[in-house]
Amino acid sequence: MVATVNWNYPTFIRFGAGRIDELGRACAAAGITRPLFVTDPGIVPLPIATRALGVLEADGLHAAVFSDVQPNPTEANVAAGLAVMREGGHDGVVAFGGGSALDAGKVIAFMRGQSRPMWDFEDIGDWWTRADPAGIAPIVAVPTTAGTGSEVGRAGVITNLASHTKKVIFHPKMLPAQVILDPELTVGLPPALTAGTGMDAFAHCLEAYASPSYHPMAEGIAVEGLRLCKEYLPRAYRNGADLEARANMLSAAAMGATAFQKGLGAIHALSHPVGALYNTHHGLTNAVFMPYVLDFNREALWDKIDRLAAWLGIENGFGGFLDFILRFRRDLGIPHTLDKIGVDESRFAEMAEMAVVDPTAGGNPRHLSVAEALDLYQRAMDGRLG
Repeated sequence: MVATVNWNYPTFIRFGAGRIDELGRACAAAGITRPLFVTDPGIVPLPIATRALGVLEADGLHAAVFSDVQPNPTEANVAAGLAVMREGGHDGVVAFGGGSALDAGKVIAFMRGQSRPMWDFEDIGDWWTRADPAGIAPIVAVPTTAGTGSEVGRAGVITNLASHTKKVIFHPKMLPAQVILDPELTVGLPPALTAGTGMDAFAHCLEAYASPSYHPMAEGIAVEGLRLCKEYLPRAYRNGADLEARANMLSAAAMGATAFQKGLGAIHALSHPVGALYNTHHGLTNAVFMPYVLDFNREALWDKIDRLAAWLGIENGFGGFLDFILRFRRDLGIPHTLDKIGVDESRFAEMAEMAVVDPTAGGNPRHLSVAEALDLYQRAMDGRLG
């Protein structure tokens, strides 16, 4: 017999080129009449933002824009957005951009009607039940990158500057009511960001597949998400205007976030402290750690990766899959070692302590100790496998 478990699946998704023109209808379906448009400062001047805001205006929805969102959003970003939302009387959020904008927008919408501090709703036990669900504003999510899949998630990752840790704020009603996946919005994403965000989607699918939790539907979604990344990420990287590749990567990102309710693992557990302390790009950091963690989990995953490799058309089982990861990263311009993304060894001990208590560590197929986390950081610095 398997354990008794709970399964959840995503929301209403408008998928396809040009679907951003339905943004007003998506807001209406979500019950939003006065949206707060949450994005990041790099997106505000771009044509994709102008187009989206123009669609809202044409439908009689006069949106205010909040863009004070850092690449790894902080509690100060959420507080500033929340103040704008409350002062403007906004009744919903359009979260538009990459994972940072989506996470910040979702947490702002969540906090609109709460009286307790944000950290009281960290994803620990049943802390989410402390929230007043009636105070949570509806959300329409529009990703402009194909990576985090935050558009189909029920949580937001926010950096606590006091402790220099990433915290997951969770509530079931943080799941966006409407999602628009329009590949036209991702066409202008530069190759390096295409690779970094795409490898985030790959990491979500890989760790969800590897997690020992029982969730066969999520596991199947993870496998197909990996296939889509394998086939279409190199195409999107080489030719950003390839709409078929862009569309399939949007699908893969949403699939990764759907699948990782099954669990994540040591890739994310090691990556989160690095992002919190060094402000590195999350997907890129995941990609650097990927082969080292895969090698660490070898004994626990041997048979499972053998099956995955066969499904993906990769020869020689686990060893062939690890070789594929190394080639895949190289062809996407992903660095092999931590020093190449601005990380040094001075805080390895501190990060190892943080990694083992990260919420994602529990989903790793092999227990991660402080000593093992420290060794993995050093291996990722030295470029040592095996």
